[in-house]
Amino acid sequence: MSNDFSSRVKWFYKLAPFYLLTATVFYMAWTTEPETDIAFTPLRWIMLLLFVPLALKYVIQLLASLFYGLTQARPIFMGALPRVSVLIPAWNEEVGIVKTLKSALHSEYANLEIVVINDGSTDGTDQQIQGFLKSLTPAQRANVQYLKLENGGKARALNQGLEIATGELIVTVDADSVLDKQAISRLVNRFSESDVAAVAGNVIIGNRARSIECLQQLEYLYGFFFKRGDSVFNSVYIIGGAAAAYRRDVLMQLGGFDHSIITEDIEISTRILAHGYKTRYAHDAVVYTEGPADWKGLCNQRLRWKFGRLQTFFRHRSLFFQCSSRPGPYLSWLLLPVALYAELLLLFEVVLMTVFFSYTIYTQDYLPLLCVIMVMSCLIWLQVLTDPKRDKHSNLLWLAPVAWLLFFFIDAVEFQALYRSIKRFCKGEALQWQKWVRKGLSQAPDLLGDTQGSQTPVDLLN
Repeated sequence: MSNDFSSRVKWFYKLAPFYLLTATVFYMAWTTEPETDIAFTPLRWIMLLLFVPLALKYVIQLLASLFYGLTQARPIFMGALPRVSVLIPAWNEEVGIVKTLKSALHSEYANLEIVVINDGSTDGTDQQIQGFLKSLTPAQRANVQYLKLENGGKARALNQGLEIATGELIVTVDADSVLDKQAISRLVNRFSESDVAAVAGNVIIGNRARSIECLQQLEYLYGFFFKRGDSVFNSVYIIGGAAAAYRRDVLMQLGGFDHSIITEDIEISTRILAHGYKTRYAHDAVVYTEGPADWKGLCNQRLRWKFGRLQTFFRHRSLFFQCSSRPGPYLSWLLLPVALYAELLLLFEVVLMTVFFSYTIYTQDYLPLLCVIMVMSCLIWLQVLTDPKRDKHSNLLWLAPVAWLLFFFIDAVEFQALYRSIKRFCKGEALQWQKWVRKGLSQAPDLLGDTQGSQTPVDLLN
């Protein structure tokens, strides 16, 4: 009891400056009279117009998400359930690979096989896998295939697994993740039409002992919520490898995963859309993953994501402002252009935010900032309350009023990733897979007994 009280005191102490700043904005908006000098009117309109494309995208996604439940039809399988192959690529994953394998085996989905691919690990990954396989019953062992390869990259490992997989549906899971027992069933349920070729699952950060991990938990919740709107338009273009499902015949038709782009998951989902197929999001197909526990690891992870995303944009640049009916105007005229526009704004965010806050303080016009805080807070509360695992996100309810400040930390990480990516593009340099230190999900939710749901975020400045 004393430890819990101590952590709460520490949490409130560290969050106090953020709450104080938020309260100050409310106070100033209520008590001050804005400057009416007409000279500032053009600046106000310029700042507003710069953010109109982003605001428009979020409004459309939010409105579309209201229809998300109506569009996610459940198929009725006649006879046997479709065979599902779970591909688990692993490179130096001795810390978490056994938990990942256990969670796949404990899935409630019956017609399942597991293909684990050891991509030339130099740590104890092989010993962990071999020891796990020996602990299985003959019936369980019959549904697990193990490939031990020389290191060739994640895309090549997935393609090797794809070659021997027998399932008509392919599910990919990272070797630092834990599947919810119903995750595979709910991914399968979204393949309700023959032209639905890929489905994204709902990824939740499972490690939340440190402030940086809680920050990623907030970011994931916020970002994945808007995939509901993308799903209504059958245009989910980022389907992360930690929780993804595909039709095997479509993957084979398109030549498998591309090893020339470091984010093979983003590239294949975009390529699927480019060939006229639909992609969807399953909010109730939950997979818990381990987020980086230090800033260096997070910065390197985001560098890989950013670099691969820009590679994908360049590779599929013909999708921008395309007039054909497939993949449709939502992706070609809104989602992709605004995503690229957001990168441009990020590049100049320091200047834009300096101008915005200087304008706010000088003119005493705190109403725009107050609106941003209130809208973002309400959005996060809505996202927590509508998430299928809302008990796991109860700690974020306390963060909602100060999220507008916390997201600046994520923006700083994204900015360095963008800067380093552009620098590499200009120099013509490639990017190798960058490993970060894993500690594992010590309390894997829904498998080992989740005790993280009631945790409060601590030390948000470390």
